[in-house]
This record gives sequence, structure tokens and C-alpha cells, in this order.
Amino acid sequence: MSTSQGSHRAARGGHRGASLPVHEQPTLAAPLAVPGQAPAPAPVSAPTPAPVPATRAEARRAGRRRKAAPPAGDGLRRLVPQALVVAFLAGGTSAFVADDKAVRLSVDGVPRTLHTFADDVDELLADEGLAVGAHDIVAPAPGEALDSGDEVVVRYGRPVALTLDGRRRQVWTTARTVEEALRQLGVRAEGAYLSVSRSAPISREGLALDIRTERTVTFLADGRERTLRTNAATVREAVEQAGITLSGQDTTSVPPGSFPRDGQTITIMRITGGKEVREEPIPYAVERTRDPGLFVGTEVVERQGAPGVRRVTYALRTVNGVRQKPRRTGEEIVREPVTQRVRVGTRPLPTSVAGADGLDWGALAACESGGRPDAVDPSGTYGGLYQFDPGTWRSLGGSGVAQNAPASEQTYRAKKLYVQRGASPWPHCGRRLYR
Repeated sequence: MSTSQGSHRAARGGHRGASLPVHEQPTLAAPLAVPGQAPAPAPVSAPTPAPVPATRAEARRAGRRRKAAPPAGDGLRRLVPQALVVAFLAGGTSAFVADDKAVRLSVDGVPRTLHTFADDVDELLADEGLAVGAHDIVAPAPGEALDSGDEVVVRYGRPVALTLDGRRRQVWTTARTVEEALRQLGVRAEGAYLSVSRSAPISREGLALDIRTERTVTFLADGRERTLRTNAATVREAVEQAGITLSGQDTTSVPPGSFPRDGQTITIMRITGGKEVREEPIPYAVERTRDPGLFVGTEVVERQGAPGVRRVTYALRTVNGVRQKPRRTGEEIVREPVTQRVRVGTRPLPTSVAGADGLDWGALAACESGGRPDAVDPSGTYGGLYQFDPGTWRSLGGSGVAQNAPASEQTYRAKKLYVQRGASPWPHCGRRLYR
């Protein structure tokens, strides 16, 4: 390059020097030595300070980006002044040394000491690839600041399908063994049945655990009371442990397969059984047919009914000497009942009977029965307004007994009786007919 060209670029350097590459920046010449004076030191340009991150976490991230960035060209690195490189390395090293912390990390009881640049517990867990969930324990809590010498404890939750005294539920525990889980859950294990060993480990996937604690159960059997401590799974098993034998139909006051509860009292029921067969009558039905040829109130039995017979089997049961109500278990028909057939008159009764219409039948009825159609004498033999006996009533065409017939029919048949026999059927009240 010619001198004139160098002077021209130097003249433009006043406004372009800032954009020139480092290796093209103009170099200041050393001042001339003056005789008799010490030579002046050459001016040294100050290195440009590196930008300072806002936080230590940003400093670490920036450092990681610098490590991950592709290296610059070899020519450029050779042209960077050695003084700037040394100054940068010295400043960066001091910053990283200041951020380095020695902490103790314990994961599920396994401790180790490590060095970290994490500012808080969250960053430490992230750097170590440790994910925690809602059932895990972290102390100090995530987000707490870290200092050198701190200890961070992580304990993972484990699901346990717990069946405790017959009741099932799922619980979470950070215990690593069954025995430790029992202490955490507050389960009284003395005398208890455990489906797995107390020393068994609990993996991160969890386990199923069946626990039956020891309970006090009282039995009432054969007039005696027996109390025992048991971790039995069923009442039947507890009965056997109590030395009580069930035979035949014997059972307990609660289902034998149920879970015995603490403080429960159970009665042993001694049961004897048998059966009984009885023959019982079957009522017959009555079939009534309307007959216009018969007067109203007249009934004629065409076929007499007959009851049937059924054979019924009953189960008999005695509990602790007390006989229970027989239970019907079966039946068979021995003889079918016979339906009774009856013709019922619908023809209206005549309103008069020649030779008896003019008499005072109301006075006779008042004397015989007090005027009550359903009256019956104390002996039960005579009934109705005019106190008919059953034989006389039927001889006059009546059906059943007089007291069940309408008052008009009773008066009609009383008139017929008067025509046949006069007032003699009513020796005490007959004279009232003539008033």
C-alpha cells in the first residue's frame, strides 16, 4: 500500500474507525525521543469490558451458549490481542469460581456431595435430572435459594394398596420399607397379621399390603362367655381359635364370613331342625245362579260343596332350645274341593196372602222381636221379626234362616204360616194380630 493511500485511510479513520476490524485499526506510532529526557511510554489502548449478565443464572446460561457456539476462524483468534484474551479469561474464571457451590444431595436416603452453579433447589433438581411429583417430599422446598454447604433431601412417594382390618384404600408413603410405612401410617403392628414381611422394601411402583390388627372378641356359647385376642380374618376363624365347635346347622349371630370387629360380642346359635307334615282343608267355592222361577230371598242348593285337602310340609327349627315359627317348605293337593251350586230366586214376592192381609203384623213383630228383622232369641233357636225356628222357615219356602232374609219376605212367610195354622205359632203375642 502506498503512503498516499495510507494517509487517505488515516484521514477517513476519524469516522470509520469504529467499524473497522481489529486488525485494520490504525496503530499509533511511538513518540520521538527527546535528547536529555526519558522516553515517554507508548500509549496502550484499554481492553473493551465484556457485558455483565443481570443474574448469576444468566451468566451460567451465557457460558453454556459460549461453549456450545461454533469456534471462530483461526485467523481471527490469532489477531485478537493477547492482553484482551488474558483479561477475559481472568474475569470469567473468577465469576465461575464465585458461583460454584458444594452441596449435599440425598435421594431416597442415598447421599452424595456435588458441586453446582444452581441458584436454587429447582435449578439443582433440573440440573440433576430429578423430576418430583405431588406425593414426593423435597426439603428445602423447591424455589429456596442454595448456598454452599446446604443439604437437599428428596424422598419419592410410593403408592400402597392398603387393606386395614377389612377396609380397602390407597395411601401414599415416602417409606422405603414396610416397617417404616407402618410407623408413618400410625398402624399398631404388635400382634398384627401382615401379608408381607416388615423388612420388605417398597419400590417406586408401590405394593399391596393387607394388615389385620389384633382385636378383642367375646363369644357367648353354651351358657358360657369366652373372650380372646385375635387377628383372624373371619368370624368363623375366630370361633375356631376360641375352641368352639360348630356342628350341623349351628351358626353365629353375625355372618360367619364377616370381619370380626374390636369389642364385638358374638352369640353361638345351636340349631336343631326337623319337619312336620300337616293335612289342611281347602275351602270350596260357591257358584250362584239367578233363577226367575224362585221368589226373591229363596235359594235352592243344587249341589252341595265339599272342602278339599292339601298336605303341607313345614320346617321346624329350634335355636338354643327355643322353638321358632314353622316355615312352610312345600305342599301337595290330596283332594280337590267340590264347588257348591246354588239357585237364587229373582221373582218378586206377592204383596198379599188371602185371609191374612187385614191383620196387624207390625204389632205381632213388635211383640216377638221388638221389630228387628235380625233378632235372635237367647237360645239361638228362633230368629227374625216373627221368631221362626229353622225347620218352620224352610217348610214355608225360606232359605237359610229367617233373620238373614229381608223383612218383607219374613212378613210374607208369616202370613202363609197364619193361613196354615192361625195364631197358634205365637201363643203369647198372637192376640196382637187382631187389634
